[in-house]
Amino acid sequence: MSDLPRKAVTRTAKLAALPLGFAGRATWGLGKRIGGRSAELVAREVQQRTADQLFKTLGELKGGAMKLGQALSVFESALPEEIAGPYRAALTKLQEAAPPLPAATVHAVLAERIGEDWREYFLEFEDKPSAAASIGQVHRGVWHDGREVAVKVQYPGAGEALLSDLTQLSRFARLLGPLVPGMDIKPLIKEMRDRVSEELDYELEAEAQRVHAEEFADDPDVVIPGVVHQSDQVLVTEWMDGVPLADVIAEGTAEQRDRAGQLLARFLFSGPARTGLLHADPHPGNFRLLPPAEAQEEAPENPDGSDEEGAEAGEWRLGVLDFGTVDRLPGGLPGTIGESLRMTLEGDAAGVYGLLRAEGFVKESIDLEPDEVLDYLLPIIEPAQVEEFAFSRGWLRDQAARIADPRSPAHQLGRQLNLPPSYLLIHRVTLSTVGVLCQLGAAVRLRDELEAWLPGFVAESEEAEASEEPVFTPESREPEPESVPEGGA
Repeated sequence: MSDLPRKAVTRTAKLAALPLGFAGRATWGLGKRIGGRSAELVAREVQQRTADQLFKTLGELKGGAMKLGQALSVFESALPEEIAGPYRAALTKLQEAAPPLPAATVHAVLAERIGEDWREYFLEFEDKPSAAASIGQVHRGVWHDGREVAVKVQYPGAGEALLSDLTQLSRFARLLGPLVPGMDIKPLIKEMRDRVSEELDYELEAEAQRVHAEEFADDPDVVIPGVVHQSDQVLVTEWMDGVPLADVIAEGTAEQRDRAGQLLARFLFSGPARTGLLHADPHPGNFRLLPPAEAQEEAPENPDGSDEEGAEAGEWRLGVLDFGTVDRLPGGLPGTIGESLRMTLEGDAAGVYGLLRAEGFVKESIDLEPDEVLDYLLPIIEPAQVEEFAFSRGWLRDQAARIADPRSPAHQLGRQLNLPPSYLLIHRVTLSTVGVLCQLGAAVRLRDELEAWLPGFVAESEEAEASEEPVFTPESREPEPESVPEGGA
């Protein structure tokens, strides 16, 4: 029972058509130039055709192919604008939509996993999917108790397809490399493959979402839908409206962009500290910008929150979806990250180099100059050096170009650094989040979030002094009750 192209030979042929298509269009473009058309016009047309084929193939195959497309889409900010333009629209589509499975297939999955009487669980169920992802699609419905719900149905054969795709994609990862300068695509694909079994397990996803929903239940800034029902290949959660982050990126106001960026950074660093889990799939399709709760109650006729009285920039909330991929960090983010950031900002070249070597970022067989390591890191952590940083595509392109240029000292030093396996997912999530912040063009007080949530970023002596004073939140600056005992509530 499957409408996915599951057979390895079929999917391999479709994926193999991508590099062949790139080569064919290059030849076609050469012919056009010989025929007298300008190189710029021909290049733009070739890029557009490439983007169209990329979306069509990845979207049709879903599985690992589409998942890679989603992962790459958050890095388009790093591309030179003349290359990024044609790809941006095609890749962004992958964040919110893909060709759907037929209703009959969806009904069959529901009957098999929930029971032949599955319709009795719902007052309403929409056959047309509202969203599609790499391994499943989402349908809107009304649960039997009246709650609006999102019903995620896993594609039949998704596991087999996902593994097959990622195996095939890794074989020509080098051809996809130019899409993201300075990034090695192959480790990204390998890391995705290692996570397949977890993402296919909706029981694990439901548990991760429950933990987040309980922890953030009364949070004024972050909203997590509750889990309503879970069975093998079917996950039912509370429905969430709001403005998709992709829409905020495309046409949001400056206030919406800045607020979304601030809350995205806050969720990245506060999530592990509060839940011991890192949400590890931060592409824009997994986030919504929601108006304040009181505004929703007072003015339901404006579901996007654009005209509601009182919906000021500081009151928008961030809705978070899809907990299929998480990194388990019982102690929160590693203290090494915060300590090395602090040492770099303090200009302590010897200290940060010693820490990176001890943690395995510099292998024992490699000797580097501490000052050169510091020079490599400082431009990357510029957002943490200032009170407020304006993320932009231009800034990210400059960073990517600096690291990707084989002639630059940064490129040569970067090739000698090592990324320990335990940091791989954290590194990818952080890079992806920065990519989204640059797509948003958000002005973010990143340092506030680092000081509040990142272990090691504030020196122990400063923490001791701060513990003797009232505790302040990053924005409200209102003191918490002094009567709460250490480590309490």
